[in-house]
Amino acid sequence: MKDASLRTTYLKDYRPPPFTIETTDLQFDLYEDHATVVSRLLFKCDGGSSVTDLRLHGQLLTLEKVFINGQLLSPDQYITDDESLTIPALENLLGASFEEFQFECHTRIEPQNNTALEGLYKSKKMFCTQCEAEGFRRITYYLDRPDVMSKFTTTVSAEKAKYPVLLSNGNKQASGEVEGAPDRHWVTWEDPFKKPSYLFALVAGDLASLDDTFVTSSGREIELRIFVEEKDIDKCDHAMLSLKKSMRWDEEVYGREYDLDIFMIVAVDDFNMGAMENKGLNVFNTSCVLASPKTTTDFSFQRVEAVVAHEYFHNWSGNRVTCRDWFQLSLKEGFTVYRDSEFSADMGSHTVKRVEDVSFLQTVQFAEDGGPMAHSVRPDSYMEISNFYTVTIYEKGAEVVRMIALLLGPEKFRAGSDLYFERHDGQAVTTEDFVKAMEDASGIDLGQFRNWYSQAGTPVVSIRSEFDADSKRYTLHVRQSCPDTPGQSDKKPLAIPLRLGLLGSDGKDLPLKLLGDDDSIGETDRVFSLIEEEQRLVFEGLESEPIPSLLRGFSAPVRLQYDYSRADLLFLMVNDSDGFNRWNASQLLTIGLIDELQSDLAAGRDLALPQSLIDAYAGVLDSTLSDASVDKAMVAQLLSLPTVGFLIERAEVADVEGIHLVREFLLNGLAVMFYSSFLDVYMDNISDAEYAADAESIARRSLKNLALSYLMRSGKDEAVKAAQKQFSQASNMTDQLSALRCLVNSGAPGAVELKRDALDSFYKQWSHEPLVVDQWFVTQAVCQLPGSLAQVKQLLEHADFDIRNPNKVRSLIGAFCGQNHIGFHDVSGDGYEFLADQVLILDKLNPQIASRLLTPLTRWRKFGAKRQGLMQAQLRRIKAQGELSKDLYEIVEKSTI
Repeated sequence: MKDASLRTTYLKDYRPPPFTIETTDLQFDLYEDHATVVSRLLFKCDGGSSVTDLRLHGQLLTLEKVFINGQLLSPDQYITDDESLTIPALENLLGASFEEFQFECHTRIEPQNNTALEGLYKSKKMFCTQCEAEGFRRITYYLDRPDVMSKFTTTVSAEKAKYPVLLSNGNKQASGEVEGAPDRHWVTWEDPFKKPSYLFALVAGDLASLDDTFVTSSGREIELRIFVEEKDIDKCDHAMLSLKKSMRWDEEVYGREYDLDIFMIVAVDDFNMGAMENKGLNVFNTSCVLASPKTTTDFSFQRVEAVVAHEYFHNWSGNRVTCRDWFQLSLKEGFTVYRDSEFSADMGSHTVKRVEDVSFLQTVQFAEDGGPMAHSVRPDSYMEISNFYTVTIYEKGAEVVRMIALLLGPEKFRAGSDLYFERHDGQAVTTEDFVKAMEDASGIDLGQFRNWYSQAGTPVVSIRSEFDADSKRYTLHVRQSCPDTPGQSDKKPLAIPLRLGLLGSDGKDLPLKLLGDDDSIGETDRVFSLIEEEQRLVFEGLESEPIPSLLRGFSAPVRLQYDYSRADLLFLMVNDSDGFNRWNASQLLTIGLIDELQSDLAAGRDLALPQSLIDAYAGVLDSTLSDASVDKAMVAQLLSLPTVGFLIERAEVADVEGIHLVREFLLNGLAVMFYSSFLDVYMDNISDAEYAADAESIARRSLKNLALSYLMRSGKDEAVKAAQKQFSQASNMTDQLSALRCLVNSGAPGAVELKRDALDSFYKQWSHEPLVVDQWFVTQAVCQLPGSLAQVKQLLEHADFDIRNPNKVRSLIGAFCGQNHIGFHDVSGDGYEFLADQVLILDKLNPQIASRLLTPLTRWRKFGAKRQGLMQAQLRRIKAQGELSKDLYEIVEKSTI
């Protein structure tokens, strides 16, 4: 590691830039073995700043020329290093007093060799960019920070035959042939809105486009274009429909209208993230654009819709109003994740969407909060900003916005968002500015609530209840706390919105009359703000002891502790008016049973299928088969056991084998006991209707394929034949891939041959579709049968695996290490060594992917002493290599002891 790479950036050290860049004029000349970039910048000086040295960010650039006000500078008039270009003592060039000046530099770069996929690089035969967070400095020297906003004009030239499509931000201004080079052409784009450099985009390639239009609420017609390779043009309809839905929703719900004349999306094969919201020219991973029934699962259809919405919503929450600095990343990402989550809920089921979001949060973000990389929604420091594109910034940040919306209510929250956009349009601001707008519009004090932005960790809310029959009072004693996290202890109390209801013996919600609250109108569902370390909520006028429905809708990202009996949980599963809490009751019931069975397993006692779980499944299955109107997506959730990942995360010390064995025992037992019911569910949900990606159709397929997975656990020939038939005759990828996964994980007689034949057949059918091959990799990587690591190692040599392609890495290495818990955590430690080997290889190619891939090893504190030692040994091995990227070094340094 070089000393420069070890610098830590602190929020407390933020200073406004001494210069602004009023206009940015870029000229790109693209060739096969290099690209030249000419940047012409109009700088203005901050009159109150004493800084006279101009220091610009730059990495991996060959500097050819530098001009100031048209004067060519000699090499002794500037200084370059691996990170910057500095022109000292500007007054010597411009005079003692200067307010503005023109800067011009010529750089040469090699996009074809840029395996980090930051800045300008090549994906197959296409030039494209990814500049967030600090990729622009790999293109040209610049003040590459989000609070420097400029108006960009971009001219791109390239060979006409190879790159007929030349794109950049904004509106197209002019085009033509390059004078003296008839085989080359150029296009000029102009973005009328100021933006930071991280929102810059450029694409050049041989692309086809799906074109459409959208008429805004004010009557403006917007041109919509989605650019893809010609072979994929038939897979863009869903993305286009999702875009138009998003545009209409943002107008109706937030009053936000699109501002340019054109909105473009480009699909790219090699991309570190899901997508990027560059102004007017969104660059997407192909996995987040391309969708067709035959090649795309229901989950991926929903993901395309959500990601298209997310990036479009950024046009206001991220582009028109952006971050002052990278510590404020959740200002745009948390707010926008909340917006896209609400959009997705409106497009489908609010309850199911909430269940999905919370399941992810509790499994992944809670784990991050309990690990070495725990950080607040607004971090205090970072070594490499790419490491802070995390679930804490995104998903927990969205939960923080959700809590504000809950505390303010819909009308005041909308007023707050309107004020925020109006007050800060065209500015780079902070999370404090967002909260202040909410306060000013609503009149509600959010002073204590701000602790959510500065404190790391998952709070714990402990509740106990008591009922006094004589006074007819029911009391909830509430206590909040938050565990220590790296660099933070002695946490302050948070403002926690606790939404709750009370259920009577008839299963109906009771009026909530607080003691001494004369203004109460007897609502049956209320939000209470917990602001003290300990509080009491006393309800009066109750004839008998109620059952509390706590944290409805998961009103705050906390761990809730309340001693529910099994009878209480069964009661809530059937009667709670809050759909999320009905699901949560089923999860709590199952978790308690799993804990007991793990104790039995450890003690050598025989395992028995718990009667309470039998009763719960019987009730759900009976209602499903007798009532055609049930929410099938919700039924699928209720019939799904907690995941191994979630069970590991919630355990103080995770017994991986015990969790896996108990969970398998329950699934197999339920499969046998309810075989006929699952068969009926499966048959009832078979449909020959044309594929549709609507909520009802997705729910039906979800329930059907869940039933098939249970049927296959029976090992009966009838079930195996059903899976084989579905696999061979499926008209859509959801059904085909679900059947393939069942066959691959089958323990039925002849399973090895079944698995091999199914995998070979699937690959031969879809080898020409890279995204489907990714799913083929995933299916083998997450197989729960013995030998999965050996299979993954073998697949590393497969012709379709490319370690330079992030999608392939995530599909094979990432899926095995992050989702195949029983395989990755094998007591031999071979899984840990495998991950360390791959991370070291990747760090030389793509540091962002390498550092993110390492996450499973950083969770070592969750496991027993033997696994802790094995995981730490691999972390120390990585650290000892030296010359690690800044991305990887920060993760390893914080994870080792």
